[in-house]
Amino acid sequence: MTAAPPGRLLLVPNTLDHGNEPAPIEQVLARGVLEQAALLQHWVVEDARSARAFLKRVSAVVPLAAPLQAVAMTELPRPRKGSREGIDAAQWQALLQPALAGHDLGLLSEAGLPAVADPGAAVVEAAHAAGLSVVPLAGPSALLLALAASGLNGQSFAFVGYLPQEADARGRRLRELEALSRQLRQTQLFIETPYRNPALATALLAGLQPGTRLSISCGLTLAGGWSRCLTVERWRRSPPLVSDRMPAVFALLAT
Repeated sequence: MTAAPPGRLLLVPNTLDHGNEPAPIEQVLARGVLEQAALLQHWVVEDARSARAFLKRVSAVVPLAAPLQAVAMTELPRPRKGSREGIDAAQWQALLQPALAGHDLGLLSEAGLPAVADPGAAVVEAAHAAGLSVVPLAGPSALLLALAASGLNGQSFAFVGYLPQEADARGRRLRELEALSRQLRQTQLFIETPYRNPALATALLAGLQPGTRLSISCGLTLAGGWSRCLTVERWRRSPPLVSDRMPAVFALLAT
């Protein structure tokens, strides 16, 4: 008997409203994405509970191919933050068994595009190593939406993740990023845990040079979301009211 051809790993985008009042899913994700998600019966997810909530939202627009309780979900291993230590390649590949057995497999992040600033990248790496087809589906990326809305340099940019929490270390890192941005004319993007957003905004206004352009995008795609870009000097005249509940993306470009 001929073995079944392998399935694909589909990178299924999520909405950006995790932890906030949900927006209508069809206003954020394309119909084709919802139809693909509704067909999948095998998933690798960050959190099974929120993934099931996602599929319930999908089912309100496109009926699922199988009852939700019959959909198989495997959660990503949880390494120490910022590290894959303790998780070997065999564990990542084990997540791909449904695809290796011939089933399409969905990868879902908590928010936005899987594998972009997201631990799912290790699953994609394992899929390539196993010779599986990886199919990214179009959907929102908070980083790219914020960059587009900023008016900063979209030809050269870097996402640098989280800044240090300790004040002195954070100040040094900001000076490094500002110098790098000035040298390369490169936009630097970074994020913070939502409840620390106001503190980071305050630190940025205190630590950056007056002429540096600073963009803050808060709650993109959500009701009440906004994006604004000013010089630090102008921000200081009217400090931003950054939500401690909505996700935010910060970006700077030094002159």
